[in-house]
Amino acid sequence: MEFVVREKLRDVIGQRPLACDGAMGTQLMARGLKPGECGELWNLERVAEVQAIHAAYVAAGCDLITTNTFGATRTSLARHGLDQRVREINRAGALAARAAAGEKAWVLGDVGPFGDFLEPSGDYTPEQLHEIFTEQLLGLHEGGVDGIIIETMVDPAEVAVAAKAAKAVGGDWPIFAALAFSSHPDGLYRTIMGVTAEQAVQQAIAAGANVVGTNCGTGLSLEDYVQLGSQLTKAAGKVPVIVQPNAGAPQQTESGVVYLATPGDMARLARELRDYAHVSIIGGCCGTTPAHMKSMAIAVHA
Repeated sequence: MEFVVREKLRDVIGQRPLACDGAMGTQLMARGLKPGECGELWNLERVAEVQAIHAAYVAAGCDLITTNTFGATRTSLARHGLDQRVREINRAGALAARAAAGEKAWVLGDVGPFGDFLEPSGDYTPEQLHEIFTEQLLGLHEGGVDGIIIETMVDPAEVAVAAKAAKAVGGDWPIFAALAFSSHPDGLYRTIMGVTAEQAVQQAIAAGANVVGTNCGTGLSLEDYVQLGSQLTKAAGKVPVIVQPNAGAPQQTESGVVYLATPGDMARLARELRDYAHVSIIGGCCGTTPAHMKSMAIAVHA
């Protein structure tokens, strides 16, 4: 499905189903990223390959393209000695996605966990964390993203700080908040901090998120994502929900971790998320490829 982006993303959310893109990390690894290397540095040093990944997702029919900036906070980049290049890396990541998206897709600036915990579990105050996220967000803003996706977080307090920083930097750009959950015997889905989907959604909305949901997750089956999606939409009320599942639960093999869900499997999942769980924005996470997303985008737009 090709279309010309004329509307603001904020005006489209909730008005029609949207397909988000798939995994970035596994696509970088397929192109040679070694374990322990900084994938975000490719925004500066191997930008053509980053753009090629984005372009493949655009060609697959994805409406939303996510920047290669998941680990681009100062605290995460410090592990690679790159903490002085935060704005540069984020701006470059946004420009790469923007160039690939053209007028066919919107670009979401990707903000991942900062790599530690807020007090009292960790050493960072909300004020310090706000500054960390603001630095990243300024780079994404300079690169021209259409909105922000705060993803793979497990602490609603961290989500809230990131959302408030995003509102301060971007004004009226839409903010997506996606947390990572695992299943529990009581039938509820919780983050590793014990926060239920309902609690996480309510706190994210209170912090200013315009879209709430989940991505990734620990050991979740495809059916789990449908049940989790239902819990999220029930908790979110009129606020649109995003679900970005892995390509099935990861399997350890002699050659490494693999994801076994086929494009057909993911297309069926997308239809169930849309029709049964009433999820309005559907994408992919770990293990998903442009082939997966092409099948899923067709299902989302059908």
